[in-house]
Amino acid sequence: MGGRQVLAARRLLAGALDGELPEHDMAAAARRVVAELGALDRLLELIDELASGESDPEGCARLSYRHVLGFDKLLLIDGGPRRMLRAHVWHPGAGTIGKEDIHNHRSPLASYVVRGRLAMELYEVDDRAGGLAAARYEESLAERSADWTLKPAGPARLRLTHTGQYAAGSSYALPAHTLHRAWCDTDAPTVTLFLETGSERRHHTDVFTAAGPHPGAVAKVPLAVPDYLAALRELAERLRGL
Repeated sequence: MGGRQVLAARRLLAGALDGELPEHDMAAAARRVVAELGALDRLLELIDELASGESDPEGCARLSYRHVLGFDKLLLIDGGPRRMLRAHVWHPGAGTIGKEDIHNHRSPLASYVVRGRLAMELYEVDDRAGGLAAARYEESLAERSADWTLKPAGPARLRLTHTGQYAAGSSYALPAHTLHRAWCDTDAPTVTLFLETGSERRHHTDVFTAAGPHPGAVAKVPLAVPDYLAALRELAERLRGL
């Protein structure tokens, strides 16, 4: 389903990511693919096609929303758990619940910075004295809705292992268990192309916060179809302004 650009992107994703690859190889393949799809001219053609109503705007809108970590999450291609392609629009100084959280993911991921710059920190759990004291949660999806549920899992300490910056034209890939925190590192919004992959997804992710207790559940508010299409058009205009 979809126009020429959507079908071409689906073929590329399937050719690179189908099969039982080890996690490290899957992440590396995802990084190569997301960089190819993130080339500005190609990405603009894909977004323009989707903004015209091609593919599945209803299905994509249902899985597009403002994320608790402070960015707009726009689903571009739903290829099932093996290949979910999204555009993320990160806003500077977004003051949402969870913006300081350190977390991991359910499956390997790769991201390509199309515009702006991201800062990132990597962490590992280290219960020795020192480090960052945090409250640990297990985050999962509610059974009868798409809301996030957060189950307290006790105190923890984290050790910072890496800091980095990713400017436009750069990419990164992370295995599912990697603890990290990322944020917009410029005064203007940052746009990334994000690819989530892997045939086996973890049942929950780990979330660590030093900013005080979280509520037990956080609602996902999906975009209506007109708002989703308008967000795609706005994204295209933003990218044309480069």
